[in-house]
Amino acid sequence: MVMDWLRSWLSRPKPPPEYVLLTRVGCHLCDDAKRLLERLQTEFEFTLRVVDVDGHADLVRQYGDKVPLILMQGRPRLWGRVNPVLLRRMVEKACPRRRPDSA
Repeated sequence: MVMDWLRSWLSRPKPPPEYVLLTRVGCHLCDDAKRLLERLQTEFEFTLRVVDVDGHADLVRQYGDKVPLILMQGRPRLWGRVNPVLLRRMVEKACPRRRPDSA
């Protein structure tokens, strides 16, 4: 009985990973990072939230000028000028499921 429950629990569909992009208005590097993530989102299943740090005093204190900052599963991973090859590799590793309509 317990083993059946464990098997069903392990085989359940997992939600797609969540990525949070911390940005600031007028930040061209933030705009570049957002475009890269949106492009990858057409291939891989993940959710993307974009948050303007200037609207949150705690985020300004915590991350200051480290924008753009990409949080992957809640952990800071990439900031500043985002390397597209490194970002792709990280997304591929975290998102093994490709969208069905991507080639």
